[in-house]
Amino acid sequence: MNKLPSFKRVVTGHDAQGMAIAALLGATTNNFPLKAVPGTIFYEVWNSASSPAPLDNATDPTEKPLQLSPSPLGSLIRVVDIPPDSVQNQVSAEEAAAAFAEIGESHAGTGKADSKHKLMHRTETLDYGIVTEGEVVLVLDNEEVSLKRGDIVVQRGTNHAWSNRTEEMARMVFILLDGKFASELMASRGEH
Repeated sequence: MNKLPSFKRVVTGHDAQGMAIAALLGATTNNFPLKAVPGTIFYEVWNSASSPAPLDNATDPTEKPLQLSPSPLGSLIRVVDIPPDSVQNQVSAEEAAAAFAEIGESHAGTGKADSKHKLMHRTETLDYGIVTEGEVVLVLDNEEVSLKRGDIVVQRGTNHAWSNRTEEMARMVFILLDGKFASELMASRGEH
């Protein structure tokens, strides 16, 4: 597997006179290589815990354990390196469950023995996913969509997985917003 290029995080702020400055500049400091799925790395860029987000000079909010979804009314942006399926699909059902436990949301994993992908999952979030390196297939319940560099997915709380069917690493940028399932969707799924 090839190593993907590094990227720079720039977080702006204000100095004591109210002038705009680059408050944080450099690599992300809170990165999570998943033990359960080797090659998968979550690079936490930024998050907010409320809306509207406070525009202040607070410390880096990513300095905490990895959590798949944002806080209630919150948002987050992260970069994820996605290894080839030759690595991802070698995980057992137990390892897939362990992967979601590692990212703080055991309940998000929906993969079963007959699932189209072992890492199927669903979160109550609005996600914007942008392919920045490689090729990825968006796996949904009854269809798949091939994506290449520059393609963007607006993922609205659907059951899905990210499949890398090449032998090269892929990378996506994800922006997640806290969401709420519509009542008619819950009813159609037999949930209350």
